[in-house]
Amino acid sequence: MKNLFPLILCLFLFTGHIQANDGYKLWLDYQPIEHAELEQTVSELFSGIYFYGENPSYDIIQKELELASQGFLNKMPSYSSERFQGANLWVGTREELSQFLGLEHQAKIKALGEEGYWRGTIIHEGKNYYALIGNSPVATLYATFDFLKSIQSNTFDGSIEKSDFQKVKLRMLNHWDNLDRTVERGYSGFSIWDWHRLPGYVDPRYIDYARANASLGINAVSLTNVNANAWILREDFVEKVKVLADIFRPYGIQVFLTARFSAPIEMGNLETADPLDKQVQNFWKERVDMIYEAIPDFGGFLVKANSEGQPGPHEYGRNHAEGANMLADALSPHGGIVIWRAFVYSHEIDEDRHKQANLEFEPLDGKFQDNVIVQVKNGAIDFQPREPFHPLFGAVKETNLGMEFQITQEYLGQATQLVYLGTMWEEILQSKTYRPTASNTVAGIIDGSDSKQNLTLMAGVSNIGTDRNWTGHLFGQSNWYAFGQLAWDPDRSAEEVSEEWIKLTFGQKAEVHSKIKEIMLTSHEAAVNYMTPLGLHHLMGRSHHYGPGPWVEGGRADWTSLYYHRADSLGIGFDRTETGSGALEQYASEISQKWTNPKQTPEKFLLWFHHLPWDYEMQSGNTLWEEIGLHYDGGVKTAREMRTQWRQLENQIDSARFSHVDQLLGIQIEEAEWWRNSSLLYFQTFADRPFPESIEKPEGDLEFYKQQRFPFAPGIRPNW
Repeated sequence: MKNLFPLILCLFLFTGHIQANDGYKLWLDYQPIEHAELEQTVSELFSGIYFYGENPSYDIIQKELELASQGFLNKMPSYSSERFQGANLWVGTREELSQFLGLEHQAKIKALGEEGYWRGTIIHEGKNYYALIGNSPVATLYATFDFLKSIQSNTFDGSIEKSDFQKVKLRMLNHWDNLDRTVERGYSGFSIWDWHRLPGYVDPRYIDYARANASLGINAVSLTNVNANAWILREDFVEKVKVLADIFRPYGIQVFLTARFSAPIEMGNLETADPLDKQVQNFWKERVDMIYEAIPDFGGFLVKANSEGQPGPHEYGRNHAEGANMLADALSPHGGIVIWRAFVYSHEIDEDRHKQANLEFEPLDGKFQDNVIVQVKNGAIDFQPREPFHPLFGAVKETNLGMEFQITQEYLGQATQLVYLGTMWEEILQSKTYRPTASNTVAGIIDGSDSKQNLTLMAGVSNIGTDRNWTGHLFGQSNWYAFGQLAWDPDRSAEEVSEEWIKLTFGQKAEVHSKIKEIMLTSHEAAVNYMTPLGLHHLMGRSHHYGPGPWVEGGRADWTSLYYHRADSLGIGFDRTETGSGALEQYASEISQKWTNPKQTPEKFLLWFHHLPWDYEMQSGNTLWEEIGLHYDGGVKTAREMRTQWRQLENQIDSARFSHVDQLLGIQIEEAEWWRNSSLLYFQTFADRPFPESIEKPEGDLEFYKQQRFPFAPGIRPNW
């Protein structure tokens, strides 16, 4: 045994630097600094930290610096009680450090706004002090996270000044969490909000959740499902919400709640919820006053009304503006906001669902109060793998519009598949609307630079749950991260954001970085190809939205797959030109006139707007049928290549995370093949053509794949 000990010790030392990692720490895993020069610099800065004041956000900063110092340097930082003697790192607001900033410098920092920050070196009496300065304590927290991120990613340079500010006012996570802790369209476990044990028990996870969001600049959270439960507005539940609001406040995060429109009937014993009824108005005023007494910085309400069976103002002959403005009146004295979702459709209306939001909201432009934001999904159908941008962006001029993205991958493999959404969101954000002017983009409307709106919003449907790694799939963390970064600045590059996340999550190794980046940047296009290429959409199983179900039968008003792909013996696709539903006319003329011609329509949206013959000639020279087959097959091949790339990193990534991702990539390949085989076999029944010679032929028969429609997809928890 004696002779074996040195070998065991060597093995331990050799593997010690690759430690098991379950993903809980997200991108805030402060690993030891590997570069000696950077380690020396950081050690000096952390040896003398001076705070220019005291407040709860500074307490948060101190805890974060201590976590970072222990991770980076394996020691606690030192603090100075005197700002000059023994101090190396200054932390404070612009006002607190004003005497050390010239008037010009002060003006530049002030112009960054309340959440803006600056960090850099200040020279005072011949000595250098590195300063983290915000226009508010929360902004100083943002500066701190940015400072720590630069150390993590090995990009810190004390000689370079860095300033930044948010472009979007409200950067919000929408939790679709139910009060029984199930999560609608949630694939990462149960809700992290333990309502039963609140307010008496505070889960430490709430603090880590707040840290993660603050590190991204996310400053608002809606706690409950848009399919709302009126109980959340009861006094006892507001007491529970208050605990979360108190935890989140030093991190700069406001709490919003979903408001069920029928609450006056369900809670107030009224016979109506008519927004013009005085008793109803008084009910909401009293309810709002009660909430603000408990939570003075309460953000307001998120409302889903008259959609998918939810109650709303239409039941009383009122419109969306009258419903939203009634709640806005109650919130306005407190500075609260109403976020009114534009996702409206009814199964009873036999109309192109693409058109419904515009039909209902365009006539109301200018009729919403100033503290109302209409929250619009990125596309007009429903978080599809790829959609053209929603035509409401640019169609209204006097209404605050916010973006609603989905971070949880309802139609994109849920928590089973690796799909980086940053590239998808960038595609939407950089789309030109041509309204109000020819150069305008969706991003410019959202952040107000083009629309000139003052109340701006980007919301993301949360993919967070009780799974140890928060998001189910480790790479789901990259989508939470990307959402935060693009909400802060919608013009950021998705590629740049991916590079940042990889460095913070997996370290600095060049090969690890390059291979993971390639996987991430090709993942969304791969998923679109093996699920819904060339503008096909809503081919998923009807109940769970997971796997393929292009064969689903039913009437037009059932919104089934057949309704959307319109395949027949002549061709495939949804005609939204003037010869079809006319939905294309909801876009600016620069788009609608051009895309009326299929030859001028981007092929990625071709079948979204056109019903075309199976032998229609594509840009490649292939027929449409051949191109569909090549896209489906190409998506499968990319999924396989993603796993090949990942497996080349086996010895460079800790075994826990490597195995987790590798197994899920295996499932993704199987499901990509399932999508390809099922869809092509089905569409062939209409096309009546052989499969292209260059693709891998689908195995089995259509009846076999019809049996694969699970009531719940693998790993999905039913919402009892």
